[in-house]
Amino acid sequence: MKRKWVKLSSLVMVTALFLAACSGGNASEGSEEKVTASTSGKPQILRVSIGVNDQHPEYEGVEKFKELVESKTDDFEIELYHSGQLADDRSAIEMLQLGSLDITIPSTSPLVNFVKEFGVFDLPFTIPNEKVADELLDGKFGDKMLDMVEGQNLVALAWWENGFRNLTNDIRPVAKIEDVDGLKIRTMENEIHLDAWKALGANPTPMAFTELFTAMQQGTVDGQENPFPTIELSQYAEVQKHVSNTNHVYTPFIFLFSKTIWDKLTEEQQTILSEAAVEAGEFNRQRNREVADESLEKLKKSMSYTEVTPEEHKRFQKAVKPVIDKHADGIGAELVDEYLNAIEEIAGS
Repeated sequence: MKRKWVKLSSLVMVTALFLAACSGGNASEGSEEKVTASTSGKPQILRVSIGVNDQHPEYEGVEKFKELVESKTDDFEIELYHSGQLADDRSAIEMLQLGSLDITIPSTSPLVNFVKEFGVFDLPFTIPNEKVADELLDGKFGDKMLDMVEGQNLVALAWWENGFRNLTNDIRPVAKIEDVDGLKIRTMENEIHLDAWKALGANPTPMAFTELFTAMQQGTVDGQENPFPTIELSQYAEVQKHVSNTNHVYTPFIFLFSKTIWDKLTEEQQTILSEAAVEAGEFNRQRNREVADESLEKLKKSMSYTEVTPEEHKRFQKAVKPVIDKHADGIGAELVDEYLNAIEEIAGS
C-alpha cells in the first residue's frame, strides 16, 4: 500500500530543499537530518494501543513504527500500550474518534461496528492464501477500503496482518465439517462469524477476548479460533487439546489514526507518520508469517494437530456460501461482488 503519501513526501522534500538553499543551509552532502518542526521544543506524545501482548508480531510492528518515526523526527515520542492496557479494540476506536487516543491497530472485525463495509473481510473461506491477501490489500480494493473510514473521524494509513484464523478445541480433532458439529466455539461479537459457525454445525458463543482463557479453562466453551501466533502466545495449549488449520478467515490489521489529532499536524509530519506506518506494516507481515510458522511447530509439540485437506476446505466453503449470500446486502452487494471478483482475478493470475 504505497498510496498518495509517496507523492506528498516528494513535494515536502522539494520544499525543504528549496528553503534550505534560500537560507544558506550547510548540511553535509548525503546526510539525513531529523525533522524538527515543533515550536514548543518538546516532542508530542503519540499513544499506540493494541489488544495483543508484547510477544506478538503486531507489537514488533509497533516497535518498528516507533523506531522509524523517532529516527526521522524529534517532533514525536511514541508510547506503546499492549494487551488492551488502555482499551479493547472497539473502545480504542471510539477513543480515536473523540481525540483521546492517537493510534490503534485493530483487526477489521471490530471496525464493522463503525463502517459496515468492513464486514467483507469477515466473509469465510474467501481469501485462499497470503499472496492473494497482499495483492488485494495493496491494490485498488485495499485503498478503497482505507478511504471508507474518513467519515468516522478516523484516518487509515496502512494494512498490517493478523493472519488466517484457525480452530482449536478440547473435545476432538477437526478434519472435516462433521467434526465441528455441536462444538461450543467462542467467536468475536460479529454476526457473520456467528452465522458461519452455525452453518458448519457449531454452537458459537460471542465473548470478549479477555474472558476467553478462563472460559475455556472452566469449560464454558469447547474451543476458539484465532491465528497461530495468538493461540501459541496466549498459551491456549494449556486448556486446549486439538488444533486444525481451518484457515477460515484472513483478518487484516488496519492502522488507524485519530483525525482530530491528524488534522493538527503539518503535511511533513503526516508524511513521516504515513510512510512509517506502511514500512512497519510490511515488516509486521513478514514477521507475522515467520512467527505463524514457528508458533505452529510449537503447538504441534503440545497439541494434537490435524491437517484439513483442500477437498475438505471446498466442503467448508460450500457450506458457508449461504452466509455470504445472507450478509451481502448488509455489507453492500456491489462491494461484495467487487471483493470476490478481485480475489478470483488475483488467484487466477
